[in-house]
Amino acid sequence: MTLSEADTKAKLIDPALHDRGWSEDLIRREESAGAVYVVAGQPRRRAEGRVDYTLRLPVRGAAEPLVAVALIEAKAERYPPAHGLEQVKGYADSRRLNVPFVFSSNGRQFVEFDAETRVTGGPRPMTDFPTPDDLRQRYERARGFSLDSDAARPLLQPYQAAGDRRRYYQDAAIRAALEKIAAGGKRVLLTMATGSGKTFVAVNLLRKIADAGQLRRALFVCDRDELRSQALAALQNVFGNDAAPARAGNPQLNARVIVATYQTLGVDTDDGDASFLTAHYPEDYFSHVVIDEAHRSAWGRWSQVLTRNSNAVQVGLTATPREVEYTEDSPQSEIDRGITADNFRYFDNPAYEYSIGQGIEDGYLALMEIRKNDIFLNGYRESEAVTGLARSDLEDKTLQDALTGEALTVDEARDSYDAAAFEGYLMIPERVEKMCRDLFQHLLDTGGPEQKTIIFCARDAHADDVAIEMNNLYARWCSLEGRAQAHVYAFKCTAASGGNDFLPDFRGNSAHHFIATTVELLTTGVDVPPVRNVVFFRYVGSPIAFYQMVGRGTRLDPATRKLMFRVYDYTDATRLFGERMKTTLGGGGEGGDCGPCNGGPGDPPRTIVVHDMDVRVTNAGTYIMTTDDQGRETPVTLDEYKQRLAARLLEEIPDLDDFRNTWIAPQQRRAMIDRLPDGGRAPLIVRHLDYTDAYDLYDVLADVGYRQPPRTRSGRVEAFSDHNRRWLTDMPDVTENTVRAIASQFARGGTDDLESPQIFSTPDVASAGGIAALRQFGKPAELVTETKRRIFSA
Repeated sequence: MTLSEADTKAKLIDPALHDRGWSEDLIRREESAGAVYVVAGQPRRRAEGRVDYTLRLPVRGAAEPLVAVALIEAKAERYPPAHGLEQVKGYADSRRLNVPFVFSSNGRQFVEFDAETRVTGGPRPMTDFPTPDDLRQRYERARGFSLDSDAARPLLQPYQAAGDRRRYYQDAAIRAALEKIAAGGKRVLLTMATGSGKTFVAVNLLRKIADAGQLRRALFVCDRDELRSQALAALQNVFGNDAAPARAGNPQLNARVIVATYQTLGVDTDDGDASFLTAHYPEDYFSHVVIDEAHRSAWGRWSQVLTRNSNAVQVGLTATPREVEYTEDSPQSEIDRGITADNFRYFDNPAYEYSIGQGIEDGYLALMEIRKNDIFLNGYRESEAVTGLARSDLEDKTLQDALTGEALTVDEARDSYDAAAFEGYLMIPERVEKMCRDLFQHLLDTGGPEQKTIIFCARDAHADDVAIEMNNLYARWCSLEGRAQAHVYAFKCTAASGGNDFLPDFRGNSAHHFIATTVELLTTGVDVPPVRNVVFFRYVGSPIAFYQMVGRGTRLDPATRKLMFRVYDYTDATRLFGERMKTTLGGGGEGGDCGPCNGGPGDPPRTIVVHDMDVRVTNAGTYIMTTDDQGRETPVTLDEYKQRLAARLLEEIPDLDDFRNTWIAPQQRRAMIDRLPDGGRAPLIVRHLDYTDAYDLYDVLADVGYRQPPRTRSGRVEAFSDHNRRWLTDMPDVTENTVRAIASQFARGGTDDLESPQIFSTPDVASAGGIAALRQFGKPAELVTETKRRIFSA
């Protein structure tokens, strides 16, 4: 009988590694948080996350082995040694663990993949496994520096106490940055999803450099006061009073780490006036510069921060993925394309990347469900419109000037208004009403209207209209339900309305300030973990802005037990995940001009209100956020997701009988599920969206992968009783009653209840006879296993 995966590790792989010089302190088991899934409409976290088996080098003079160099994928002895290699190749590179070497082993032999050369070697016996000295030499050649060099000293510094709580990918990002610096690089770009802890990475990166004696002065630059406050708190937690905020009149010249906004430095102005920067900080004053939100760069405006410190190590932080392809023809996409090109031209490709999809899969970011909705105006889908509403579409409508209220004729309208101009230059009250009503019903269907929600609107006036409509809907609902209204339900949160004053209540109060309608104020830099819904009522042409907007919902919130959030997309904004599709959506969408909808050059924009418009909102489907083969996040339909799940399942276990045998064995089942898409969440997500909780995951997967008609748990127990009547009646009565009671536990809670250690102490099983009754017919464990097999065969 071959060894299981766990036994293969303990009895074969670990001893072989020890024999080759890899002592236990050099073997690190990196565990993720545990993916989030949905049960009965509510998010739950798996008890265990993915565990990666990494090897770290012993370095003379270092307090602990810090330098990860290899990843090992252990498989059960019965599998070929290369069985797990494809699965973990992607974990090794600059998107996951950042190690140059990957090994897969069945305990008897191993196969190696070199992430630098992309070459895979053939099977070799474990007695040939590389020693720590072997991998150190190869690591130093691959990375381009010696671990004994002064340049590598920051890499060898232990984490401070706060850094001990680091997540595996944060450690990987810090190592990637320090490796590039040690190899002589001066510019480092780190691409990490909103909510994944970019500030934590930057702080601990600077701390290690400081502990190595290589930090003279550092500048941390961000683009708004909220970000400055967050960064300052994190830096002072590690650097104490050595970290200080630069403000007008106080450049903090005695501080070792200075936190400043672009505005304070005077470099966020159209004329490029950097008087504060040039007056207080001479050239090369800073040895290290960290640029937060580098994706918001305007290189002609604040590049002096970098050019005046050209000899400094410069680290850029961004949440925009490298793979975004700017395929749309719009002014904002052109701006984004330029910013991204500037970032990569200046910093080079990211030293490390961690995407939203990866964060969700690992369980560090909230699970995302996308609900798309279509808006129809006069019978056409507005997001597909090339020219939008033409003047002729307005001929039978009532038109008003939005500011004066005066009646207008159709001749005073523009030739056409594209979709990006709606609620900006063409206001449609019926559209606002129908969209708000649809959203409010979604909130009612998913837990009630009092959920922290951000609605991104087209303009300031649009944010007003949406807040008013949501408040009206809420007031009517409270009246019908006989409930007291929250003091503040929906509120406008824009720069013009002093929105920053409302943020503490929105962030922290659970009794009011539920719906924030905004334009750009909440796009970046605002950490509101309780947000459960991100809503797009505006057209978005900027992938950079889109990723920031979506990021408002990705943070987990232990205080409210938030593990998931929903994106309600009314404007096809989620097409910008990965920018796969070309669209004909025109114009501005970002609060600026709406392009051709405004008529001729030089014409003053006039905002028109149009009444009596035929508006319909329809459900366009639920989508699931997942990652593709290259690690890029992408939303897919449920059918596409099921096809991916089926393909992986059949690749793992081609035969239904083998699948059933795997399912019956708990360890083998868990290992099989972990290898399915999204870290094992896939069957749980599919059940949530396409079945009901009355079905066990066994039936979900048997249906998706093997086309076996699914049975509910209770239906499966009934079939078990019918098909196994003779087997049951051959038992002593007390044993039969106990076996039936055990089967009834499956009807209540599925496979997990059937395998619960407490099953014999449940009232039904205990009163039927319990474990003693099973002994009258054989060994209890074997009888329970046979009962499981027959339940799943029924």
